[in-house]
Amino acid sequence: MPSPVSAPVDVRPAAARPPVGAPGVHRRAMRRRAAVVLGMVVVLGLTGVASMVFGSNHIGLDRVVAGLLHTGSGTDEAIVWGSRVPRTLIGAAVGAALGVAGLLMQGHTRNPLADPGLFGVSAGAGLAVVLGVYVFGITNTGVTVWFALAGAVVASVVVFSVTIAGSGTASPVPLALAGAAVSALLGALTSFIVLTDQASLDAYRLWVVGSLSGRQLDVLGATWPFLVVGLVLAVTNVRALDALGLGADLAKGLGENVLAARLVGLGGITLLAAGATAAAGPIGFVGLTVPHVARALVGTGHRWALPASALLGAALVLLADVVGRLIGGFAEVEVGIVLAVIGGPVFVAVARRRSLVAL
Repeated sequence: MPSPVSAPVDVRPAAARPPVGAPGVHRRAMRRRAAVVLGMVVVLGLTGVASMVFGSNHIGLDRVVAGLLHTGSGTDEAIVWGSRVPRTLIGAAVGAALGVAGLLMQGHTRNPLADPGLFGVSAGAGLAVVLGVYVFGITNTGVTVWFALAGAVVASVVVFSVTIAGSGTASPVPLALAGAAVSALLGALTSFIVLTDQASLDAYRLWVVGSLSGRQLDVLGATWPFLVVGLVLAVTNVRALDALGLGADLAKGLGENVLAARLVGLGGITLLAAGATAAAGPIGFVGLTVPHVARALVGTGHRWALPASALLGAALVLLADVVGRLIGGFAEVEVGIVLAVIGGPVFVAVARRRSLVAL
C-alpha cells in the first residue's frame, strides 16, 4: 500500500502564521489589531493637541489655530511657531524613533531588557557634544545637533566593527558586550573633560537630561533624513525579524540571510537612535518599555508591533512633555526626568509579567 502523505508543516514563526481555525477568526484578529492601531492614532492626535495648548503660557485651541494660520496676535504666533510646533513635531519624531529602535533592538538581541542606548549611541553623542564645546566653543543647539549625530553614528560603527572583527557576525551577545564596553570608555572620556572644563560641564548637564525645550525646527531639519532612512530599514526588516525570533539556524532554513538581516536591522537602530538622541538628548525608558506594551496590545508579529511601537512612543514622549510643563510651571520639568520617574515603576510592572517579556 502507498504510504500516507503527511500534511506539510508550517515552519513560519507563530506570530507570522494566521490563527488556527476558520478564516473568520483570522479576520476578527486583523480587525482587532487594526482597531487598536487606529485607537493609538487617536491618542497620538489628542496628545499632539495637548502639546500645542498646554504650557507655561496656556492658550486655548482657538488661539492655537489662529496662530497656526497667522491670523491671531503676534504673541500667539510667537508661542505657537516659536515653541509649540517645534517641540510637538520633535517630540513625536523622537518618541516614534525610540519606540521602533527599541523594538528592533529587542528583536535582534532576543533580550527583553535591551535598549537602543546599548549600542553606545548616547555615550557617543554625549562625548561629541562635549568635544564641540571644549574644542570649538560651540553651544548653539542647531550646530550641536550635528556633533551629536556624528558622535552617535561613529560610536555605533565602532561597536559593530568590534563585534564583527571578534565573531565574524553581528551576534547578539558579543554586540551587547561591545556596546557596554564602548559606552563605558566614552563615558569616562566625557567625565574627564567636563570635570576639567566649566563650559563643557554647563553644556553637557543641559543636554544629558533629555529635553524638548529650546529646540527649533532646524533640529528636526538636521535629523529627519536619519529618522526616515532608519524607519525604512526597520520596515524592510520586519519579515526577517519574525524569522529570527525562531533562532538563527531556523531563520537560515527559511531562506533568510541572517547577516544581511542583522546589518539592516542594526543600521535602522543606529540611524533612529542617533537621530533621536541628537534631537533631544538621551531619553530613557521609551525604547525599553514601549515595545513590551505594543506587543501586549497587538501581538508579537512585527508587522503590527512596529507601527504600534512608533505611535505609542510618540504619544508617550508628548504626554511626558506636557506633564513636565504643567507640574513645573515656568520652571518646567524636562521630559527626560518625567519619563525616568514614571518609566521606572511602569517597566518594573511590565517586567513582572512573563508574557510581556518573552521574546
